[in-house]
Formats: sequence, structure tokens, C-alpha cells
Amino acid sequence: MDEIWKLHGLSEEEYRRILGKLGRTPNSVELGILGALWSEHCSYKSSRKHLKALPTEAPWVVQGPGENAGVIEIDEGVWAAFKVESHNHPSFIEPFNGAATGVGGIIRDIVSMGARPIALADSLRFGEFKDEHTKRLVKGVVKGISSYGNSIGIPTVAGETVFESSYKTNPLVNAFCLGIMPAGRMFRARATSEGQLLFLIGSSTGRDGIHGAVMASGEFSEDAEEKKPNVQVGDPFFGKKLLEAVMEIVEEGLAVGIQDFGAAGLAGSASEVASKSRLGVEVYLDEVPLREEGMNPYEILLSESQERMLIITEEDNLPALRRIAEKYHLHHAVVGKTTDDGIMRAFFEGETVAELPVSLIVDEAPVYDRESREPEYISQIRDFKQEELPQVDVYKSIEKLLSSPNIADSSWVYTQYDYQVGTNTVVKPGGDAALLRVKWPAKPELRSSKGIAIVSEGNGRMVFLNPYEGAKYVVAEAVRNLACVGAKPLAMTDCLNFGNPERPEVMWQFTQAVKGMAEACEELSFPVISGNVSLYNETVEEGEVRNVFPTPVVVGVGVLEDVENYLDHVFQEPSEIYLIGDIARPSRIDGSEYLKVIHGIIKGDVPKVDLKREKALIDTLIYLNERDMLLSAHDVSKGGLMVSLLESLFPSRFGAQIEIYSEDRPDFFLFAEMPTRVVVSVKPDIRDDFKEVLDKNSVGWTFLGNVVEGREIKISYNGEVLLEENLETLKGLWQKALENYL
Repeated sequence: MDEIWKLHGLSEEEYRRILGKLGRTPNSVELGILGALWSEHCSYKSSRKHLKALPTEAPWVVQGPGENAGVIEIDEGVWAAFKVESHNHPSFIEPFNGAATGVGGIIRDIVSMGARPIALADSLRFGEFKDEHTKRLVKGVVKGISSYGNSIGIPTVAGETVFESSYKTNPLVNAFCLGIMPAGRMFRARATSEGQLLFLIGSSTGRDGIHGAVMASGEFSEDAEEKKPNVQVGDPFFGKKLLEAVMEIVEEGLAVGIQDFGAAGLAGSASEVASKSRLGVEVYLDEVPLREEGMNPYEILLSESQERMLIITEEDNLPALRRIAEKYHLHHAVVGKTTDDGIMRAFFEGETVAELPVSLIVDEAPVYDRESREPEYISQIRDFKQEELPQVDVYKSIEKLLSSPNIADSSWVYTQYDYQVGTNTVVKPGGDAALLRVKWPAKPELRSSKGIAIVSEGNGRMVFLNPYEGAKYVVAEAVRNLACVGAKPLAMTDCLNFGNPERPEVMWQFTQAVKGMAEACEELSFPVISGNVSLYNETVEEGEVRNVFPTPVVVGVGVLEDVENYLDHVFQEPSEIYLIGDIARPSRIDGSEYLKVIHGIIKGDVPKVDLKREKALIDTLIYLNERDMLLSAHDVSKGGLMVSLLESLFPSRFGAQIEIYSEDRPDFFLFAEMPTRVVVSVKPDIRDDFKEVLDKNSVGWTFLGNVVEGREIKISYNGEVLLEENLETLKGLWQKALENYL
């Protein structure tokens, strides 16, 4: 018993600190509360200091970090709330329920702001396909996401699926949700005075999910399977009833504030409401609707059972709240009230089972300035000279790349999601960014001619090579993808997935990545309005330590002034093809899919992003689209220029004749994943006006060739034919690769 703190995820130093603050020994319930709320998952004790560097404000930002979701202004009548969160550890232990409850949880975060969810997105990362366990994880996670999203009736419109050996035992499952609300009607997770009631509505409480926050704040080992009881079990149909009930509560003006039951369950939601309100709180555990017999105070307080919400309300509203709960057949009860003394008290069977200062639970959680040290591998991977690589046949390289699961057609994944439910989806998954109409059928005032664009981006390999430049690279790609559909980038939410922060090398990766993100967001006017930090994505097996690649995931949101005037990545008609952006630099293949798949190497440095050139390219793309000067736009990213061209050709009915003149080696020019480059197609009769705009804005350009009738692609390089192939043959490889793997 001398090390009782370990059972609650606390360090000895933290336990001693608690003893000093309380002046007594906490009981097991109090230790459970403090262990959960002081966990990395809840308190951000290793990351909070560094997150302050991220820009969070802009004229269009209504609510920044600190609430259940961030909020931006779409137009004078509509606001949008959005956030991304991780469910990594649960998804490894129990793929279906781990992923499904990740979707359910992020939906409730949006609902708690008073917003109606209209779109989901995901960012998924798994180990290499050689591993049978990886295939099981992929199938389980995708099924879990589709099951919850499809059942609750919210489309999954964007995402990415990546395979890399570093994620073998720590898959990353990041879920995003966006909702809309009438401008001026936003809710926060707080009360406004003492004596207000905490009204629980939703599912009954069981033992599932207990210790979930603590589990998410530790590394894995061989006993991961034993943690299955820590994984919550979701019910999307119950979630749908809860969503509609809360929307009705909001419409009738019955809530003062709203809080989701997330990490640490009732203990977390009640104490966080009290902390944000600068009040105390009493919690009545006997009143909590239970689904299992014999549950004790510890279990009731810390259960993370799904589909539960906390409504902060006035007593006069209780009859109406009960009426709505009963209408939707939801469990409900008054489980607490706010007080004026700053203390959290929990009562059970006539006894006080916990009595802690709210400030100790939430505000006084430790903040660490952990040791940071550049990893030794950095100097080793810098020893890379691309000029020494042997030249490989271009056609064979294309074949292998199109068959790589990171480049192959990902429709096997997204066709399992209902991405058009709600009839708001204008641009479906598979393009540079998804595009949605702003429409809430029951509220005519929430119709707008504008469109909301969403993109999910991450590149752990680039961040592994250079965390600072790699993070800038990821942010820039997200912003560029929004501009490629014609949308003005407004804001982002992030999920920072890293290994064990107690290892100085991991902490160095984290701090460098945050610095890079902050610089890119500042320069590109792209504030961070919400997010999540997921640390301890590490596995220790037989003495071997495996941390995931440092993986900041960015989900960007932008607005298109006219939703009907959008750009697609698909070639639309016979036209001229140009490569525009930062094109004067020699092409580097560092960190590229080509380097890994063809040469079996992950080395080099990240091609640096010139943020001023990136901003000029983004602004120019938006300007050109507003004036209908572009037929299509598609950024150069994974697989390089060659894959970008093919991705624009495969869904079309056309072919292409490409004529490239460059001093670069052909494979470098075609497969380099250089930032700030976009392939566009233009009608020949406006080429002069198009070039004039580019020159005026200092955006580089080079003519690549023509979109032509037929289904052939022919590439000449410095006057010599490099490739001549039927597109349907290549398309077949691309379409079937992922499906064949699975």
C-alpha cells in the first residue's frame, strides 16, 4: 500500500504534493478523481506550457481553445464549431468500440456547444500491411467509424489512411466533427451562479471505461489485452436520441451551460464545470441512473459510459427537461448543484465520499517542463545524397507507387461511410478537400450560399525527419488543399500524437513541432481554435521501445463564398496544364513515398516551406477561382507530380500529353513531394490573363502539357519520350491495391 498512488496513475512526487495541499491522506475515491484529472490525457501537464505558442485569435474566431470545441464565424447568420480528438489506445485494444466511441465522443463535444453536427472526418494510421494484426485493426476501426457515423446520420466527408511500421502497435485513430449554429447562440461548459442544477441526460452508467483517462496517459506493454474493460462501448442509436434531445433543450432555452461526459466521467465533467464557473459543486451519486448492480462511488464517479450529457440549468426548467428526456426515452436525473465555496463534494448513501478543492482537481494539476534533447537518429538520417541513388525505370516506379497502400485508391475505406447523408456534401472524399453546403432544414436562417471546406492532413514521416520543418509542411499542405477547392482557409484544430514525453528525445520532437506549427499558422493567418494532445503512444515489448512517428494531425476548415463555384481536382475538358507555385528550387525526394517504396529508405531532410510563397500561392488560387480562370486544381503531395497528374486523370474521361523541360533528374522531378506546388488546368483562350495574374503575385509557373481526348498518357522529358501508357491499365493497379491488401 506504500505505492497506492501508482494504482491511480500518479507519481510519488504528485502524491506528496496532494498530501501537502490537503493536509491529510486522501481516500481511494479522492485519489481516483485526482489521478484521472491529473492524468496527461486530462491535464496536459507535459504539453500545456508549449501549446501557448500557438496562435488562437483572428477576427472570425468566436471561441478559441478552452471549451469543448472552437467556434468560427461563417457569415453574419451562421457559426461553426469543430474539434478533433484521439482515441488511439482504445482502438488498439478493441478496434471496433475504440473507434466508434471516438466518433461518439467528438460528436458530443460539438453538441455541447449548442451546434448541430453536420460532418465527420478521420485521420487513421496503422502498421505495415505485412502484419495480419494490422489488417484486423484496419477492418475493425473502419467498421467502428462507419457503424457509428452511418447510424447516427452524420456524413464522414474527409480523412486520410496511412500505413507505416512505427504505428504497428500504436495505431492512431483521430476523429473530427463540425457542427453549425445560429450566430450568437453558443453554449459553454459552465454555470453562471450557485444553486444551479446538474441535470444528467442520456444513457445509464456502467463499469465500462473506468480508468480510461489514466489508460490513455500511459505506454502499452504485453498486457494491453487486459485493458479491454477500460474501453467504452457506444450505442449510436442512443446517441442519436441524445443529440436530438439536447438540440430540443437548446431550442427551448432550457440550458445555462452544457458539458459532455468525457474523460474521467462525472468526476471530470462536474469538476471542470465548477472550475470554469469559479464555483463549487455537489454531486449526488445515489441519483445517477445505473445499469449494473452494486456499483460503488469510485465506479459511479469515474465511469466513462457513453451517450451521457450534463445540462446546467435552473430549477424552474426541470419539468420541461424531464418531458424532453422522457419523449426520447432517455435516462435522466438531477445529479448535483453548484455551490459558492469552491469545493467538490460527492455524496453516497448519506456519507460524504469525496471532498476536494476544485482548484486542486483542475487548476493545480502539475505542469512539467520536461527535459528535451535532439535524438541521435537526426544526424544519421541527414547522411543522405539523393544523387547517389541508382536511376529506376519510371514505369516500374509508377507501378509500385500506385500499388502502395499510401497512394492507392482509398475508396475501400470511405465508401463504407455514408458521406452524403444530410444532402450537404458537394465535394465527396477523394479530392483535395471536402465541401459542404451550409444548410439546416429545420432552420431557414441557417441556409447560406457559402460552402464549408474540410481537410485532414498529417505526415509523420516528414515530422520524424525534421519536427520543426515537418510541422510547417503539414500545416501548409492543409491550407493549400483548402485553397485548391477555392476556399479561404479560416482556422484549424489539431491532434498532436507523440510518444512518451518522459523521454527527452520525444519531448524535443514535440517542442520543435509545436514551434513549426506556430510559425506556419501565424504566417498563413490560420489560428488553432481547438485540439487534443495524445502522448504515450509507445509500446514496450521484450525490452524494445517503439514510439510512433511524431504525428501532428491538422484538420483545416475554410469557407467558399459561393458553394457552387468550387474547384475539383479532376481534369474537366481538353485544356492546358500548368505547375504553379514555388517551382524554381531543385526537386528533393527526401521523406518521399518514392524514396521509401522504390529505394527502401527513410532519410534526408524536409523540403522547407517558404511561407511567404505559400501564402502568395493560396491567395492566388482563391483569386483565380473567384474569376473562373481555373478548370481544376490539385496539389502536389504524396507521390509527387506524377501521382498528382494521374489522380486528376483517373476519374476523368481524358488523357494527357506532358512535355517537361528541367535540369532535375526525371525521377526526382516526377516523384519529389515538394511543398507549395499545385497542378492546374486552364482554358487556352485565357492563358495570357492567367499568366499575368501569376506574374503579378510572384507565383512561379511552368507549362506541363495538355489534357487531350483519349485515355493515354504520354510524357516527354527534355525532348525524349519517357512514358507512354494506357491510363485504364494504371487506374486498375491504383483502384485494386488497397482492396487486394485487405
